[in-house]
Amino acid sequence: MSTRPPTSAAAGRGGRGSGEVLGVRALNRATLARQLLLHRAKLSPVEAIEHLVGMQAQAPNAPYVGLWTRLDDFHPDELAQSVTERRAVRTPLMRATIHLVSARDCLVLRPVVQSALVRRFAGSPFARNLVGMDTEALLAAGRVLLGERPRTRAELGPLLGERWPDRDATSLAYAISYLLPLVQVPPRGIWGATGKATWTTAEAWLGRPLATEPTPDELVVRYLAAFGPASVNDMQAWSGLTRLREATERLRPRLAAFRDEAGNELLDLPDAPRPDPDTPAPPRFLPEYDNVLFAHADRSRIIADDRRPPLFAGDGGVLGTVLVDGFLRGTWRLTHGPGTATLRIQPFTRLSATDAAAVADEGARLLSFTAADATTHDLQLTPAT
Repeated sequence: MSTRPPTSAAAGRGGRGSGEVLGVRALNRATLARQLLLHRAKLSPVEAIEHLVGMQAQAPNAPYVGLWTRLDDFHPDELAQSVTERRAVRTPLMRATIHLVSARDCLVLRPVVQSALVRRFAGSPFARNLVGMDTEALLAAGRVLLGERPRTRAELGPLLGERWPDRDATSLAYAISYLLPLVQVPPRGIWGATGKATWTTAEAWLGRPLATEPTPDELVVRYLAAFGPASVNDMQAWSGLTRLREATERLRPRLAAFRDEAGNELLDLPDAPRPDPDTPAPPRFLPEYDNVLFAHADRSRIIADDRRPPLFAGDGGVLGTVLVDGFLRGTWRLTHGPGTATLRIQPFTRLSATDAAAVADEGARLLSFTAADATTHDLQLTPAT
């Protein structure tokens, strides 16, 4: 049986168009509840990924830690099996970044966010190298080559270069990976395995066509269920799309309206959970690039001191951030030695004795999850800098 975020007694408070003001802590607790960060949920990995509208996955193993911190009794082989069995896939989506999504969402969401990927590619140096090309011919050639078998960009570029020898081969390959609906195939994204980013088309891998006649309306509704209450600017920052105000106006009869403390309008689903601002929030360890840190234009609901989210260059499961009382309060790093795994936790500010003990307890759980094979676990909670 699935356990989804509970609807609080205050869920419907305010009603449509009420304009009730929601403070920072109220927004924090609402977002944590929908992100499964107040209470771990009893969901399958695919159910959780769909509820979250995908998980940021540039770091291939990051979604494993992201699900461990959100789900009750999560086992990495469950997610790995979902990837190998093609029930979950890694694909460029929101903000033109790699996300782990269900197969169903890959086919539904990619047409909706296609314009964001086209715009991102158009602003890249790769596009400048391809000015004047017959883009349709290039995409058709790429579709054939990737339909034959999955290939890396390093393999794809020279093959395309045989047809367009006067063009930069790397730029040709990047055009395909931005503009065609592609997925990365295993072993990329399998816990404990390594593999180059190897691509094929979503339709070839999943054996089904993409959705037709895409509309952002349902994406907005799902975003609010996972990240709301939120402004139109928040929705656009998360998705990479523009002109979402048109969608919200179509949806307005279905939505509730609030205000933040600065007077900005926030939209939400009327029955979505909005817990009491004083609801306790346990420490949570997040992986690299977790979407909860990047899903709003105004990040004050998670990052209270205007600090920028750390941009790690990790492969997942070894670096991340720490939430204390629901807010970003530090970073963590996992290192391995002979038979030993060390977790170093670096708070940004001094923690109370109670918070420090809770962070250490949760860190010990993370060590047990990420370094199960190590004979010795060493946890270091360093003084704030």
